[in-house]
Amino acid sequence: MTHVLHRSGVVPPIAVGGEGLFIHTADGRRVIDASGGAAVACLGHGNRRVADAIARQAANLAYAHTGTFASQPAEDLADILLQDEPGGLTRAWFCSSGSEANEAAIKLVRQYFVEIGQPRRVRTIARRQSYHGTTLGALAAGGNMMRRGHYEPMLSQTHSLVSPCFAYRFRNEGETDAQYLDRLADELEAEFQRVGPDTVMAFLAEPVVGATTGCVTALPGYFQRVRGICDRHGALLILDEVMCGMGRTGSMHAWEQEAVTPDIEVIGKGLGGGYQPIGGILIADRIVRALADGSGGFLHGQTYQAHPVACAAALEVQRIIRDDDLIANVLAMGQRLETALHDRFGNHRHVGDIRGRGLFRALEFVTDRATKAVFDPGLKLHERVKAEAMARDLATYPMGGTIDGRQGDHVVLAPPYIATAGDIDTIVARLGDAVDAALADL
Repeated sequence: MTHVLHRSGVVPPIAVGGEGLFIHTADGRRVIDASGGAAVACLGHGNRRVADAIARQAANLAYAHTGTFASQPAEDLADILLQDEPGGLTRAWFCSSGSEANEAAIKLVRQYFVEIGQPRRVRTIARRQSYHGTTLGALAAGGNMMRRGHYEPMLSQTHSLVSPCFAYRFRNEGETDAQYLDRLADELEAEFQRVGPDTVMAFLAEPVVGATTGCVTALPGYFQRVRGICDRHGALLILDEVMCGMGRTGSMHAWEQEAVTPDIEVIGKGLGGGYQPIGGILIADRIVRALADGSGGFLHGQTYQAHPVACAAALEVQRIIRDDDLIANVLAMGQRLETALHDRFGNHRHVGDIRGRGLFRALEFVTDRATKAVFDPGLKLHERVKAEAMARDLATYPMGGTIDGRQGDHVVLAPPYIATAGDIDTIVARLGDAVDAALADL
């Protein structure tokens, strides 16, 4: 008997402890957390430095309402993130989750345009099969059709969707990269024109699409094309790096690998590494100056905004990433992971695509590599892979609906930044056995 409403409707294994890459369960198992939960646990589990930082802060000051007080952990966290003002981002705003952060980003963009005398701008454009959060505003802005389903009648109609840059699935046969990028740019331009260019506030996208499609990277030049269209029409660019940012893909900011800079970067997951709930937005100076010259502040606030204990935890996480040069390890182990996945699955008859960057990789499953045909969604292959992996003491992050919210299966790997070569090899070996076992009866 449980009084907790669990996501799946059944009680999953109970986690009672963790150390490094391992989660310990109540029944005595040591499970490799090969996905960092949902690409969250970037330092692994049981880090004493972070635990001590949380304890010190909780003992000193657990909570101070931001309507009255600032706190030093929040100030220091913003400093470590923005000390070099990356891409012209000069201010940070912290909350408790990625969903809240995307919600705040959308509201901030709206306020910005009101402040500068463009109140007609009320719309966002995002991409199908994107995911920007579970709150109604963030859900409406995103394109995860499976998660939108029940709530569609309640979602705001000020958001519209265009095609993702997902070459494996949506580039036409015989279409070159340049032709595909032209087609996507033309579609985005057409959407601006359809809704009215002066009504669009922002384009919202994940630089590397996370859970919904499984670590999909854009073709080189795509985000430069998007940035150019936004600039031409006076819209802002919001890049959602909740899952792919904070070092996960091999650079502190995923946008650094796209040769563009956003007006707002949304962060989460790797910000606090799971040690405390925290998310946030990093904001371009021109937005900050517009608010300062207008109403004077951001007309949005939350009870646990910039929570001192959460900020202290995230600050220590970021210090460790810096002090231990962990992004270099992400690059090195990311390359090893890519090579190991190609060695194990490159010729696998049911693995159609191996993709991602850094320690953020995914496999997409197909019934036939040549046609890219998918498995019957009713088979729930992704859940079978998850179960077989857990039977081998390996936790992964699977998802169905890769293509359209219903069809397609993939599994994501996002090991902690502290992973070693041996860890990577073990993860891929266990996943290989799990995939083969899941497919054996199909």
